[in-house]
Amino acid sequence: MARDTTVPKLNFEYWLDKAIEWGQATTLECQKDVCLHLPQLQEFLHQLYETIKHLGSTIAIQQFPLIGQLLGRLCWNPFVIGYDESQKTLMWCLCCMYSSEPQNSVELKANSWVRSLLCHLLCSSKWESNEAETSTFISVLGYTSADYYCHLVKNCRIYDFSEIRTVFIFSRSTSASRVNAVSIFCVPLITLPDLTPLLETLLLYHGGSSKEILSSEFLEAVNEAFLRKKISLSESAVFSLWLRHLPSLEKATLHLLDELFSIQWNSLEEVACVIKDSLLPQAASHPAIFRIVNEIFKNALMETDGTSEVMTIIQLFTQLFLQAHQNEYKQHKFPLKAYFPYHHQPLVRALIRRPFELPTAYWSQHLKHISDMVKALVEDTN
Repeated sequence: MARDTTVPKLNFEYWLDKAIEWGQATTLECQKDVCLHLPQLQEFLHQLYETIKHLGSTIAIQQFPLIGQLLGRLCWNPFVIGYDESQKTLMWCLCCMYSSEPQNSVELKANSWVRSLLCHLLCSSKWESNEAETSTFISVLGYTSADYYCHLVKNCRIYDFSEIRTVFIFSRSTSASRVNAVSIFCVPLITLPDLTPLLETLLLYHGGSSKEILSSEFLEAVNEAFLRKKISLSESAVFSLWLRHLPSLEKATLHLLDELFSIQWNSLEEVACVIKDSLLPQAASHPAIFRIVNEIFKNALMETDGTSEVMTIIQLFTQLFLQAHQNEYKQHKFPLKAYFPYHHQPLVRALIRRPFELPTAYWSQHLKHISDMVKALVEDTN
């Protein structure tokens, strides 16, 4: 049976125009435009790969006559190949254009072009540290691992990130616009391990401005990479991210709920471990973060009619929050009223007391005391 070669509608011309417009992203405005379009470009590349992977190089070129120009231009754009999985997707697209058994001079020339671009991408990537990942592409190039590593030259970094970080730490004259520009330029490079110190410095840097100086695209990209475990950040950097960008905090809380609902619960200890690894209980030691997370949990409880799973998540989260709060140094600890500003404070203090803090003989008396306070508050409300 003949394969259906009908391709879905792709915004191919738009991205070709963009690739031509960007070139190698040598101007400031061009670099900003590339950074702002990177997430949509990566999605397009995924769609393109899914479209051409079963077509074969000849049919792919018939369907997209200018595909070589598009892929070639994107492969030489440092901002594109540095962003998340775009470089990997470009490699797979190039492999789809490779003819395993070339039939004519055109296919031979195309194979040579594909090999040169793959060599360029491999030399520009951090894949050389992962032999399992690179071996597939090395074999496509027709090389042995020994040949490849003999000729591989590690890519020289354009920026010395440690020097940029030092400027932010010690310079008081750094303008807000300059910090904002640097944050935008970091977007395509966020998953590079060498960039982590600069990311943390930016997240912890506030300057003298009362307005947010980091770009929202940067904050969203860092949060997304952290949630997907593509980068590792210090707790202070994560807490600063969530404090300065509430949409990221909301997304992190919803991501935790989604993760907990999608896994099979083998034990409460396993659930507690997932919650603790999210860093949300520790971050909730700051009242502003606690109130946002608490509100999301409250809405989840109401929308699910108080299911046992949500109740268990809230109970475990509260236990972990209290542990983190009690481990805070006394000079940094916020009073309970900061977390529950509109609640009856004696009731709050009674509710957070854990059983081991009271002699067994006083448990029933303590519960009766809580019940009496709740009853009195309900009567006052009515």
